[in-house]
Amino acid sequence: MRMEKRSMDDVEKKARQKMAERGVKIKDIADLVYFLQKKYHPDLQMDDCLANVERVLAKREVQNAILTGIQLDELAEKKMLEEPLQGIIESDEGLYGVDEIMAFSIVNIYGSIGFTNYGYIDKEKPGILGYLNDKSTGMCHTFLDDLVGAIAAAASSRLAHRAANTE
Repeated sequence: MRMEKRSMDDVEKKARQKMAERGVKIKDIADLVYFLQKKYHPDLQMDDCLANVERVLAKREVQNAILTGIQLDELAEKKMLEEPLQGIIESDEGLYGVDEIMAFSIVNIYGSIGFTNYGYIDKEKPGILGYLNDKSTGMCHTFLDDLVGAIAAAASSRLAHRAANTE
């Protein structure tokens, strides 16, 4: 799959920069796409996974969600939120679902198959998601782990839709 050259605007650059600063590489997300799709597409290549992640990251609503979620994670790390929100986000409280709701805005971009992909990957926590959920790092990734999983789920859905239209 060949990707056309396009230039990134400042919002997309900043979203990608913030993810990288938090330890998330585009390849990490592509690895999640491969994890989700390899059994359905035996000839799947990593380049296809990367291309689909790139297309998801090019969407403004995805960039906005990334910037918003990471900002909230960083504010929680710096203890700059008011209680009880500080404690809720810092501990990634189980009944706090705003992080998942933000992720759903990304998951929904390529249809309902994204919800299945997201639910599975959120439960399994493979690859980078395991790191992002590791509370011993001292970093707060309450939003970022769900956003990364959602980006992978959306890219997987995009890949599946495109494969269905070409097979």
